[in-house]
Amino acid sequence: MKTERRHDIDWLRVIAIGLLLIYHIAIIFQPWALFIGFIKSDEPVEALWTPMTMLNVWRIPLLFYVSGMGLYFAMRKRNWKQLLLERTKRILLPFAFGIVAITPLHMFIFQKYYHMPLSYYPHQGHLWFLGNIFVYVILLIPLFYYLKKHENGKIKRALSWLMSHPGGPLLISLFFIIEVLLVNPQLFALYAQTWHGFFNGFLAFFFGFLLVYSGKTFWQTVLKWRWFYVGFAIMLYSIRYTLYATEAPGYLMAIESNCWIFGVFGFGYKYLNKPSKTLSYLSQAAYPVYIIHMFVLYAGAMLILPLELPILLKFIGIVAFTGLGCYLNYEFIIRKIGFLRPLFGLKWNYNQVIKVKNSTEPIGPTTEQTTK
Repeated sequence: MKTERRHDIDWLRVIAIGLLLIYHIAIIFQPWALFIGFIKSDEPVEALWTPMTMLNVWRIPLLFYVSGMGLYFAMRKRNWKQLLLERTKRILLPFAFGIVAITPLHMFIFQKYYHMPLSYYPHQGHLWFLGNIFVYVILLIPLFYYLKKHENGKIKRALSWLMSHPGGPLLISLFFIIEVLLVNPQLFALYAQTWHGFFNGFLAFFFGFLLVYSGKTFWQTVLKWRWFYVGFAIMLYSIRYTLYATEAPGYLMAIESNCWIFGVFGFGYKYLNKPSKTLSYLSQAAYPVYIIHMFVLYAGAMLILPLELPILLKFIGIVAFTGLGCYLNYEFIIRKIGFLRPLFGLKWNYNQVIKVKNSTEPIGPTTEQTTK
């Protein structure tokens, strides 16, 4: 048995979190930012909404898919008790700490910016994602260990056969279609702390596990048919944008979401499955950056929005401030101070973590794959 790292899945997680940061910054420049608790620029940049609407149907489900894949890899060398303890340390502890110590920070900044009375307001905020994942782990551990115990059984063989056909992955969309028909969300991309977000994430997490469990056939299929999936997604997005003002019927958006994701998996498998020092560093940093990015972003907005600058320079400035601020906080505080590391999902000994290139397991998706 040898351990092999799936670098493409690591890269996709890092890229998805990077897109999350830029997406959240772009919200500041939308007219409706204030309605969802974001600091709002007095001068909007509504042109940003076009790429945002393309991303918003698949960027969060992609992270849930990758998290489910990560659970499969983590289970390869852990029994259910070890896995539950490890997920508690890596997910539940940062989630609880974040609610009481991290998310109140950006609310303080919001209150200060709008000259509101300062008050302490612990809440999930953007960390709802972690809470959902931990619940999924608890709910699905019995089934996943049953499947692991019968890894060469009929279920795996059936999944492997199904995923060997280009329509196999698309059949998954049927479950997402049923979800949107039953839940009937007001907006498809409204995932945070909604039942739609919970069930959509559950399905993506569950099928993320199953796709890796099914074996190599899924990856060979998305590799071969990646242009088909992306082309189909572009067609559906074009229909959504031109005919439905970006909010198409839920069943169409469910199919579009999965087509983007399967295309991304195919391109990632082809071009990103290779090690690099950059990936090793970014893979470590991704989880802490996800946790802290909102208060850094709000701080950047508070400092930069009042400046007499062209609006696009303000956007670029907040992007740069957020990126640099997250890097400095991670590199010189979170990564260096031992007792802080577990609170942000890192291991205690950062020197050992840096030296061992495949030791990270952020935000659920640990991509250590054991193959025969």
